[in-house]
Amino acid sequence: MNLALTGSSVDGPLYRDVVDLAHRAPGWLDGVIAVWSAYGLAVFALFMLVGWWRARREGSAAALTALAVPAVVVLAYAVTSVVKPLVAEDRPCRHLAFRTLEACPARGDWSFPSNHATIAFAAAVALFFVSRRLGVVAAVCAGAMGASRVWVGVHYPHDVAVGAAVGAAVAFLAMTALKRLPEDLPRRLSGTRLRPLLVS
Repeated sequence: MNLALTGSSVDGPLYRDVVDLAHRAPGWLDGVIAVWSAYGLAVFALFMLVGWWRARREGSAAALTALAVPAVVVLAYAVTSVVKPLVAEDRPCRHLAFRTLEACPARGDWSFPSNHATIAFAAAVALFFVSRRLGVVAAVCAGAMGASRVWVGVHYPHDVAVGAAVGAAVAFLAMTALKRLPEDLPRRLSGTRLRPLLVS
């Protein structure tokens, strides 16, 4: 059983406006946004690596927090993966007759919510717990990622908004829960084979 949401009834006009703007934009700008939309998530993986590398110098507790970030991102992705088939919203590029910058995903690759936005915002919020500066940079990049998914035509704005909210909420709750673990856990883990991951 699924809800079979028709996304165009939610914010179809806004989607059309954005895609129309993309058609009228300079080719170089469309190219940059399309590349970011397709490959930008790799930047968040780099942020996680940098966050972990720096955290190791601060101690095992900071390193453990940094190591939790990828796991939190996977958790957020899993949540949206469960929601997608329940809602079963068609991609706007399949439901509306528009030429888009990115090839329309195959049928059954549902639109709501946006996995890209979920991953990006989950990473950004989780990274705030590691480094505020890194979290701010990641948040800006997450906003750019979400906007790019509408620009290239594969998501409605509400797909991105809900994906961002889910990713941010899951990350905040998970990272807050991590802070409540026993204070001596990082120290005990640093005495195991995990030591190279926790101590520089």
